[in-house]
Amino acid sequence: MLGRKNKGFTLVEILIVVIILGILAAIVIPQFTSASQDARRSSMASTVQSLRSQIELYKLQHNDTVPNLTASWDPLMTVTLPDGTASTLGTAGAVGPYMQAIPTNPFLTGAAASTVTSCTGTPTADGSCGFYQDLSTGKIWGAAPNPDTTAGGWVVVGD
Repeated sequence: MLGRKNKGFTLVEILIVVIILGILAAIVIPQFTSASQDARRSSMASTVQSLRSQIELYKLQHNDTVPNLTASWDPLMTVTLPDGTASTLGTAGAVGPYMQAIPTNPFLTGAAASTVTSCTGTPTADGSCGFYQDLSTGKIWGAAPNPDTTAGGWVVVGD
């Protein structure tokens, strides 16, 4: 049986394949991690844009009154009369609700994800709440981790 050849791969060949797969994984996996963060950031930007549209509609239908979302989401979640008092659907002059569900920040969990903090002008995000609202203008922003990983911290989304 001297002429018989063993079929299969040698240990060196298997190690070379494993090393090549490891190198490819090291290149590809960070791309997917970045894509996930980009998708969350796009979701946040879309949410902020929707909120801004609904706040403007609320102001238009409530005599330029800005809804205070720092206390609760009720102004956008309930049916109201133009003076801001709660009402029911079908009541003459009743408007709303402006949102079907309370928006959340995809970068945060728990109560902080839907919390709104008041600010004056463009806020400095710190990740303690999901949204920031300037009560004098009604403008709203979201908070997201800084995409510049070397700088760290949080940035506002919506400008």
